[in-house]
Amino acid sequence: MFITKKHLSRRTMLRGMGATVALPFLESMLPAMTPTAAAKPTTRLICIENVHGAAGSTKIGIEKNLWAPAAEGREFDLSKGNLLPLEPYKDHVTVVSNTDMHGAEAWELPELGGDHFRSSAVFLTAAHPKQTEGSNIYCGTSIDQLYAQRFGQDTPLPSIQLSIEGLDLAGGCAYNYACIYMDTISWASPTKPLPMVRDPRMVFDMMFGSGATPEARAERMSTDRSLLDWVTHEVAAIKPKLTASDKRRVDDYLDTVREIERRIQKIEERNRSGESRDLGAAPVGVPDSFEEHVKLMFDLQAVAFAGDITRVSSMKMSRDVSGRAFPQSGVTAGFHGASHHGDVEPRVVQFGQINQYHVSQVAYFIDKLQKMTDGDGTLLDNSLIIYGSPMGNGNLHNHKRVPMFLAGHAGGQLKGKLHVKAPDGTPAANTYLTLLHKLGLNDVSIFGDSTGELAL
Repeated sequence: MFITKKHLSRRTMLRGMGATVALPFLESMLPAMTPTAAAKPTTRLICIENVHGAAGSTKIGIEKNLWAPAAEGREFDLSKGNLLPLEPYKDHVTVVSNTDMHGAEAWELPELGGDHFRSSAVFLTAAHPKQTEGSNIYCGTSIDQLYAQRFGQDTPLPSIQLSIEGLDLAGGCAYNYACIYMDTISWASPTKPLPMVRDPRMVFDMMFGSGATPEARAERMSTDRSLLDWVTHEVAAIKPKLTASDKRRVDDYLDTVREIERRIQKIEERNRSGESRDLGAAPVGVPDSFEEHVKLMFDLQAVAFAGDITRVSSMKMSRDVSGRAFPQSGVTAGFHGASHHGDVEPRVVQFGQINQYHVSQVAYFIDKLQKMTDGDGTLLDNSLIIYGSPMGNGNLHNHKRVPMFLAGHAGGQLKGKLHVKAPDGTPAANTYLTLLHKLGLNDVSIFGDSTGELAL
């Protein structure tokens, strides 16, 4: 037997009628005699925005530690606040508190009152949007796109942008702001906002239909067969080249893809049945259930990262001034209405229940990434999740003490199990600048209104 340097390409694809399925990272993709640890995967960056701020950014919320834990450093307690769902993953979590998003504030008199209509554009750019309803929009380049432009060009999709609620994408919304400022958090340049995809079916086809013609994809879908049925012969051809552990990994990965596809098919079948819908205007692939929709989008992202289909994602969990209710949180009031709690303690606490429910959805995603192997670690080890809101106290529409936490070890760049309380007046952009440097963009000297790095 001769040991050779032959190995399976990391870019190996399974192809069939209107289908292109990437494979997860396998030992068989390493040259012979190469330890798994030598193949260090590129860090995945996931940015998740929610709106309306958090109960923990109010005076009452600060006193009750509803968001930021009481203790700084590594010995902090998440069990008493709205970050409780993160307690099992504490070693992977970095809480950043007491930072401000100055770019979302009104800088001039005509901008007063327009906080809901510019905030999302600031979340990942830390830049102040130009007040306009015309085509001359201007903001900044978002952190996810800076990373995608540097490290996402070798994947089929440099980045994916997702949303849970409906978007306008055209014209003016209110206070002389173009709707696009509300409708996306990803900006490829100060003048190029990127559209966000709400329909899980569209996301699935983006991920697994690349390279196929629209006709081929349509023919595949019309047969009512699974996408994986079209690549069966490819799977059979590649398995003899794999180790026993790699075969199990491929089987687990393909089973996950098939399970996601079945869930989407069931949603479409239900929504085409003629039964009344809570979201009657939503695309047929969008479930009425918020939780079902969010988890499906998270599962799609996890599969995309595992197959190196993309390394960058951004996701809007809600849209400003949304009145959607989340009864699973124990609160029946609409989201926007609940954020206007009047700084009355019982209502602040009630709004915190909604915040905690939203955090629990991210905890589901963290758990998913923790259970997926990636190189010699897990996807969570090699990921960085940024979760937060560009608003602080939603009742006042201010942008001080904005809620934020980070999850994942970012390929070893973040230790986790840390609460960092920034000095008063610290820009949230300092967090982003620090993260850009940890992600390898050391040539970025300033980001948004940053004034320096933050010790993470």
